[in-house]
Amino acid sequence: AATTPELADKKKYPYFFRTVPSDNAVNPAILKLLKHYHWKRVGTLTQDVQRFSEVRNDLTGVLYGEDIEISDTESFSNDPCTSVKKLKGNDVRIILGQFDEEMAVKVFCCAYDEEMYGSKYQWIIPGWYENLWWESWINSSQCLSKNLLAAMEGYIGVDFEPLSSKIIKTISGRTPQQYEKEYNAKRGDGQSSKFHGYAYDGIWVIAKTLQRAMKYLNATNKHQKIEDFNYTNHRLGKIFLDAMNETNFFGVTGQVVFRNGERMGTIKFTQFQERKEVKVGEYNAVADTLEIINNSIRFQGLEPPKDKTIIQEELRKISLPLYSILSALTILGMIMASAFLFFNIKNRNQKLIKMSSPYMNNLIILGGMLSYASIFLFGLDGSFVSEKTFETLCTVRTWILTVGYTTAFGAMFAKTWRVHAIFKNVKMKKKIIKDQKLLVIVGGMLLIDLCILICWQVVDPLRRTVEKYNMEPDPAGRDISIRPILEHCENTHMTIWLGIVYAYKGLLMLFGCFLAWETRNVSIPTLNDSKYIGMSVYNVGIMCIIGAAVSFLTRDQPNVQFCIVALVIIFCSTITLCLVFVPKLITLRTNPDAATQNRRFQFTQNQKKEDSKTSTSVTSVNQASTSRLEGLQSENHRLRMKITELDKDLEEVTMQLQDTPEKTTYIKQNHYQDLNDILSIRNFTDSKDGEKAILKNHLDQNPPAQWGSSDPSRTSKDPIEDINSPEHIQRRLSLQLPILHHAYLPSIGGVDASCASPCVSPSASPRHRHVPPSFRVMVSGL
Repeated sequence: AATTPELADKKKYPYFFRTVPSDNAVNPAILKLLKHYHWKRVGTLTQDVQRFSEVRNDLTGVLYGEDIEISDTESFSNDPCTSVKKLKGNDVRIILGQFDEEMAVKVFCCAYDEEMYGSKYQWIIPGWYENLWWESWINSSQCLSKNLLAAMEGYIGVDFEPLSSKIIKTISGRTPQQYEKEYNAKRGDGQSSKFHGYAYDGIWVIAKTLQRAMKYLNATNKHQKIEDFNYTNHRLGKIFLDAMNETNFFGVTGQVVFRNGERMGTIKFTQFQERKEVKVGEYNAVADTLEIINNSIRFQGLEPPKDKTIIQEELRKISLPLYSILSALTILGMIMASAFLFFNIKNRNQKLIKMSSPYMNNLIILGGMLSYASIFLFGLDGSFVSEKTFETLCTVRTWILTVGYTTAFGAMFAKTWRVHAIFKNVKMKKKIIKDQKLLVIVGGMLLIDLCILICWQVVDPLRRTVEKYNMEPDPAGRDISIRPILEHCENTHMTIWLGIVYAYKGLLMLFGCFLAWETRNVSIPTLNDSKYIGMSVYNVGIMCIIGAAVSFLTRDQPNVQFCIVALVIIFCSTITLCLVFVPKLITLRTNPDAATQNRRFQFTQNQKKEDSKTSTSVTSVNQASTSRLEGLQSENHRLRMKITELDKDLEEVTMQLQDTPEKTTYIKQNHYQDLNDILSIRNFTDSKDGEKAILKNHLDQNPPAQWGSSDPSRTSKDPIEDINSPEHIQRRLSLQLPILHHAYLPSIGGVDASCASPCVSPSASPRHRHVPPSFRVMVSGL
């Protein structure tokens, strides 16, 4: 009944036969069990005792070459916890243990502490322990009984079968069940041994061997008998060995066969279920077959444990409903951009649209549509396209988004630069900047983009990379671990290239902000978009910063990352297009006349920075200060009112002279003062030549007071010489006053330019308008 594997060494013990299977006999049964459940990766935990070490070594040889890996081999003397922890660290799920009952209690306590039990682990240990073996050693451990039982639940014990379970008559004429009943009846209250069946079959082995040897001797050598046997007779020894090796009959322990002196018996499998061991299967070493009793073995999971942590790589992909929703929003944005394009083309001849550069507007729309289109490409991952196609998309979507951004904002900033160049022209010279020049500017910006992108593609192109994340438990509860993988578009020097692109785009944004700030006071809505550019740059800048930060933080969550990137692009493109075109659309719809009339433009310069005046528009019309224009209009109105009053006085004087000629000698002084007032009105253009009227100068040299003096010496002169006589005065005034009236009024805009009078051409400037010589003579005469 010795089961130690050491006795199997035929070099030391050539004549040794055992009727009980050795401890090594369980190893072929274990191999069969491993293959049955497709366990190809195991670990061993062995107590440092020769008996267990030999079984472990034999097991290593049995498993070698059977495509079963022993991933870790651990041994211990007294404390198994360190070895148990190493097994867990090496992800050993199927543990083959070789230790006695005392160490078994400690092992399962350590397993409980390390959570190496349950549906993910399977322990296979010796099955020859006594019944309720753990109760004898529970007090020596530091874990609770319930914890120990929880860790032990489901372990499989392997040991030889004491009696055959088959209902077949044995060589003795009894079935194993009949033998067991008779044995128990004769044993009475004595202690039972599990080897009694093997002892019973061992007697039959001896009997059959002697019978075969005697038969052989009788057939070959009639002069030698079995009684002549001694331990020095090698010939009889050889006959006995051959007879033992030929032994083959069905006993109470099963089929009795020897192979190299080892009993080929039946190995049973038991499982610890609810605090008791239940037989779940048996292995027939002779036939090399394994039989699992139907529905007897219970695994704590839905299926047998895996021999290792099954890592299932799962691509984190973008949700199809999310992609559909964002694609729908993108399509709506492209429809809106198309509507703006139709509006811009249809109304390109309207002054409102024409002054806002329709070609540049088309480029802004084109850039927005390219940005929208990039969203479709950002949402395509490995679940939609192949790896090669995904790598191509990495480059295409980067180019489209970069070019779209530069096209939209480059066109917008080019328009603002034109406004800045025109209204910052201090020399007040005529300046015309055509759209062709703006297209060249936008083309230059795009050329810089292309140079960066081409260098990027040639030197360090974007590649598809796969990032693997930490394993996660299966959401469905299966005994597998999910390793999420995520596709990225990256290259060796990704940070450097992104830094170059961001730096260029940042400088472009700063340049746009500078132009918007410089032209903020240009109050020409149809020409200046600085306010909307500022709003657009602010919104785009803030959203890009937030979007880039959040996108980087959520790079392991493709749905969140794609949602943020798509929403940022949609928001930035939509807000930019709306800020540029919605005001124009509203203006044309609500006030079409105001959009087409030829208005005077106004520009106010910041006086704290510049003292020079600026007044140049796209149509090159010289602008005047609003305050000066209002002052001149007020002065013109006042002079017109004064002319009206003086016209009445002139008419009154004329009527008096015509109706009462005899009273002309006594013309009142105030009438002549009124005449002087008429001739002393200054020209509103501040002309140096027109400081005072000629007639007023003449009257200043000849004071009016002389007109009314009655010098006796002058009455006696000749009438021809008396030019101041009432008759002469009446004649001269009747002729000269109408002439003076018409000669003066054109200088202050009092008569129409087409009047048929002795005045000068109405096209002449007031400051260059002179009194004709004939008029000057007449006034002098007066």
